[in-house]
Amino acid sequence: MKILIINGYQKHEFSDGKLNTSLSNYFYKKLKDYHKIRFTTLELGYTIQEERNKFFWADIVIFQFPIYWFSATAELKRYMDDVFEYEQFYAFGEDYGTGGLLTDKKYLLSTTWNAPEDVFNKTNKFFEGKSVDDILVSVHKALQFCGMKPLPSFSVHNVVKNPQYGSYIENLDKHIQKVFYVGNKL
Repeated sequence: MKILIINGYQKHEFSDGKLNTSLSNYFYKKLKDYHKIRFTTLELGYTIQEERNKFFWADIVIFQFPIYWFSATAELKRYMDDVFEYEQFYAFGEDYGTGGLLTDKKYLLSTTWNAPEDVFNKTNKFFEGKSVDDILVSVHKALQFCGMKPLPSFSVHNVVKNPQYGSYIENLDKHIQKVFYVGNKL
């Protein structure tokens, strides 16, 4: 299997991207012996056509990014604006949203949140019972517009106020095992 890992961190005055880089590197470390891997770190720059070619090559694209204002970083959004090209990634289908051209691709969202995990429940007033995936609907829909199919998302929480780095890696390891190896036919 061919996997593209995109590290979409964006430097911020209180965050230098080490956690997202560590999680991206952990995906690589755990998957490299069994799959072909290509890597993009947005902060290091990219060439648009090279990135398009990586998508055409990949079977699965892993997006690792921090949540800024309940969505993807500006860097990741700019990347999608640059790379997702009409008649290469999508066309206009008969029904809106049915013209995706990457129908043989899957994607996985892996995100870091300052929001504590327990606020994603039915009793929290701010998120109104919505899940991480509900909050990230715009990212999911952009990828699905291109025809891609989702794999189970992964997220870590409370990364600024109360980081638990050891448990983040432990939970990511379990997620990788579940999604990529244990009885899963990708």
